[in-house]
Amino acid sequence: MALKEFKLPDVGEGVAEGELVTWHVAPGDEVTEDQVLAEVETDKALVDVPSPFNGTVEELLAEEGEVVPVGNVIITIRVGGDDEEAAETAGADADTEETAESDDAGDAADDSGSGGRVFAPPSVRRLARELGVSLESVDGSGPSGRVTEGDVRAAAEDDGDEGEPSGPRTVQSNGKSATAKRDEGTSGSASAESADREQTLAAPATRALAKEEGVDLNAVPATEMRDGEAFVSPEAVQEYAQAQREAQAADAEAVSAEADAGTATAEATGEVESESAPPETGPGAGERVPYKGVRKAIGDQMQRSKYTAPHVTHHDEVDVTELVELREQLKPVAEERGSRLTYMPFVMKAVIAALKDFPYLNSQLDEENEEIVLRDEYNIGVAAATDAGLLVPVVHDADRKGMLELADEMNEKVEKARNRKISPGEMRGGTFTITNIGGIGGEYATPIINYPEVAILALGAIKDKPRVIDGEVVPRKVLTLSLSFDHRIVDGAQGARFTNRVKELLEDPKLLVLE
Repeated sequence: MALKEFKLPDVGEGVAEGELVTWHVAPGDEVTEDQVLAEVETDKALVDVPSPFNGTVEELLAEEGEVVPVGNVIITIRVGGDDEEAAETAGADADTEETAESDDAGDAADDSGSGGRVFAPPSVRRLARELGVSLESVDGSGPSGRVTEGDVRAAAEDDGDEGEPSGPRTVQSNGKSATAKRDEGTSGSASAESADREQTLAAPATRALAKEEGVDLNAVPATEMRDGEAFVSPEAVQEYAQAQREAQAADAEAVSAEADAGTATAEATGEVESESAPPETGPGAGERVPYKGVRKAIGDQMQRSKYTAPHVTHHDEVDVTELVELREQLKPVAEERGSRLTYMPFVMKAVIAALKDFPYLNSQLDEENEEIVLRDEYNIGVAAATDAGLLVPVVHDADRKGMLELADEMNEKVEKARNRKISPGEMRGGTFTITNIGGIGGEYATPIINYPEVAILALGAIKDKPRVIDGEVVPRKVLTLSLSFDHRIVDGAQGARFTNRVKELLEDPKLLVLE
């Protein structure tokens, strides 16, 4: 039996600490690999922290509500037998008081014979065990070679095909290419080479670098051979360490997104809701609420934006009667295809078309170099209200996606944000943001720019309003628009013309087909 210490892992890139919100285990509990030990809140998301191995909980070393720096020991687990060997295989020290690093131990069961790590989140490791797939035989198509569920399923299907050749075969996984390697003894690969070598040649400085980075030098692919022995350069060590960090961050993101999304949430659209939102619950009058975590991160970002970019807001109205009719016609078609079509994808399409005509609203100010960077990608953020504050999921490369694809991705990410299961990477890289105030009855707003973007568009509620058509006053469906922009980059006339282009496309939504 051995006592293993488990440190709070890096649950997101750039995260230095997290608040331990809830323990799901207690001393004396039996735990299994991948079982959720605790929930940790960072300034980006609420993340489940899984156990890296099987064993018995010995002691909890952090209290609920305590802010714990990354790398601090939060729990000790007593392991034994096969579990101890698995933990040691993952890089844990055999001494009972030494630390078993969570990222290595978590992948212990799937370490390849090469001595290099197989990067895969817990859900993928479980799936591989269920399907009888050896993870070391699968090349991952995810970030830094991370193995995805699609890679595992593709490998399993490939294994089941009769009469297939034994050599490597490329299969499609989620639109990406993943290679299921049949011959574990494939020569020439860096991993196979590292499996057979008993020692690694490297300069003293390189060995010091490997120790500093926490890297097993024998697991680093060799850059050359010297006197018949593998030689590793410092660049190879840095590249390998970076790949480990990226894969660990990707694993943490996958874990945070693994929980069920739960019940359907309110639509992030300009649609008028027929039912009022449930009353908010939380602290009562007279209480003091800690200003930290996601709430503080949002506040810091809003303050930075407001005090950095001089805001100007342009208001207007648009007759969306034809859009309402078109959406009603397309809703049943979308539902047959398993999609929930709201107004937001139409607005996103109109905004993207307008951004192409007015690129300064899709730009960023590089103050250090005194340059305005006109972005050539269209990553649209959709603000979502959560119990922790306003989060902004981003639909990347929105200009390359169809209406239903935009709807599906946006709905999924907004729901994950409201359930606090969205990963940091899904909220980065936005070039323009859309926020909806109409869902709770708002009409006009002065939204704060999601800095360093230069503009944000707020949608009001769609309401029946009188309009003069062919000399007669008739009821029409009217949507209000509020565009805030950074006046250092965008002039008032340019903001108004941008809004007019959005209006033109929403008033006659058939034009969106041409975009």
